Amino acid sequence: MGLNVIPPSENLHAIKPVVDESTLVHRQVLRGPFWQKIPAYANVSEAEFLDHKWQAKNSITNVPKLLAALGKLVDPGFVEDANRGFDKAPMSVRVSPYLLSLIDWERPYEDPLRRQFIPVGSKLLPDHPKLGLDSLHEREDAPVDGLTHRYVDKALFLALDTCPVYCRFCTRSYAVGIDTDEVEKFHVKAHADRWGQAFRYIASRPELEDIVISGGDAYQLRAEQITEIGEALLAIPNVRRMRFATKGPAVMPQKILTDEAWTDALTRVVEHGRKLHKEVVLHTHFNHPAEITAITEAAMNKLFERGIIVRNQSVLQRGVNDSAECMKLLVKRLGHVNVHPYYVYQHDLVKGVEDLRTTLQTALDIERYVRGATAGFNTPTFVVDAPGGGGKRDAHSYEHYDRRTGISVYTAPSVKPGAYFLYYDPIDTLEPDYQRRWASPEEREHMVDDALAAAKARLR
Repeated sequence: MGLNVIPPSENLHAIKPVVDESTLVHRQVLRGPFWQKIPAYANVSEAEFLDHKWQAKNSITNVPKLLAALGKLVDPGFVEDANRGFDKAPMSVRVSPYLLSLIDWERPYEDPLRRQFIPVGSKLLPDHPKLGLDSLHEREDAPVDGLTHRYVDKALFLALDTCPVYCRFCTRSYAVGIDTDEVEKFHVKAHADRWGQAFRYIASRPELEDIVISGGDAYQLRAEQITEIGEALLAIPNVRRMRFATKGPAVMPQKILTDEAWTDALTRVVEHGRKLHKEVVLHTHFNHPAEITAITEAAMNKLFERGIIVRNQSVLQRGVNDSAECMKLLVKRLGHVNVHPYYVYQHDLVKGVEDLRTTLQTALDIERYVRGATAGFNTPTFVVDAPGGGGKRDAHSYEHYDRRTGISVYTAPSVKPGAYFLYYDPIDTLEPDYQRRWASPEEREHMVDDALAAAKARLR
């Protein structure tokens, strides 16, 4: 017996009015040869643009390449500003043609994608005085090089130190990419001996059940390396879950479509894990709805057809996604392409990107707005990755937060019991009196002491 579907216009008992489909903008992804607006790509065919090897070969790594690609789309003043930004960047600069094509070059200073990947000297702010190069203390929790064991049952395996593009805001600027004028890196190369040490450590710790394979970026691993790592970890009895972490789908989705060997290798590891009753998933990193196009949709459809679960982790960034409407659209669009929004991180204390950090209050306000906009399993948790190695804490779970000083205090009883972890709002967002207090080393220590005392008093 078939169902009699009542057209919306005849559903007289509807409580809510029918939504105009044209307003469902999360379904309206960019289509067509959008890349041809870039002078250097004006004659690039779809087949060529979808070739991951072409994308990698033509990536932008310096200002002359940027200028050659854009031609007269940008004025000389912006190019000079970018040159100063490149010189001061703690991260290497690498931008795919795909990503370059998504930037609005009529308003480059305001564009949210440009802000994430191409620094400009005029917008840089002084680093926060409490910032450190490895703010999360990943190396302090590393029993062997490139393996961080912080949570009881989870470890972070840094398989390599390169990426298809380099994000300005990378929390691993201490290790990822080549050395820069600002930072001499601690390198974690893809090396069999180092990997073997990590695998032996994981096997020796029966409590380790969950492994994150990151770097760098799993996109940069060859197909045979995906297989090698996946099979080695699946063979360890205590490992129950693993996640391959990659920015790739957001910046070069072409690889999933045209690098058949890589996608097939990932698929085989996922399928083998399923037969062993072990979970293997892909974690990715979209920060803005404009990063999701028809090419993204095709790539995510391919993974979905193969039964590969994809989850997303965003970073909250000033001028990128720090409005409630933008974050809601990102969450809804991710759901539309079958990517589960998992986390939204409060921006880590990272060198050279103070202009991208927001206040903690911004995260709290946006989370309240996003929750309820879609299903709970597609609603991200907003977290602070506690500086000093406390791990991920729900943004709302602070023990103390003083909006005037910008200091918030967290505890992590299941990670490092008895310890206190402090996060700091950007100084330029504070009232002038408190900006002046932060300029004094003595005053800043008084503010920190007061925040810790207030947190401890609350827990008594």
